[in-house]
Amino acid sequence: MQIDIIDKPFSVVVCGYAGTAINRNWGKTGFMLMDKMWQQLKLTPVKNKGKNIWVYGENNAMFAGVEPIEPIAQGTPFEIKQIELPKYVYYKHIGPYSKITESGTAVQAWLHSKGLQTCWPYIEIYGHWLNDETKLETELIWCLL
Repeated sequence: MQIDIIDKPFSVVVCGYAGTAINRNWGKTGFMLMDKMWQQLKLTPVKNKGKNIWVYGENNAMFAGVEPIEPIAQGTPFEIKQIELPKYVYYKHIGPYSKITESGTAVQAWLHSKGLQTCWPYIEIYGHWLNDETKLETELIWCLL
């Protein structure tokens, strides 16, 4: 398991939509926000990197969006989220999305064993879809205290 502690800033701008994961139902909330975002992208095209980004926050806050390639024009219907992490943990999950929670739990256990603590936000960046789910890549990023 290759877990990297990155001691330099991580910065990303995400355009999409925010919501609250009722009863911590992250999957249902994330898919709802992501579907809304992709439907709007068909109507209001924004050049983007094409990867879904889910941002988890305190009090069950969630944001689903994409990283734009150029600044978003004023008046678009998207919400913008600027994320700045001074120090973070990076892990690339390779395999089915259904195993991401398992990987996240293993990373958290490793961090705990090293005396490291994380804080919000936690970020998942989903790679491009492949029919072979064993090759799917998802970047997992935790903010470090």
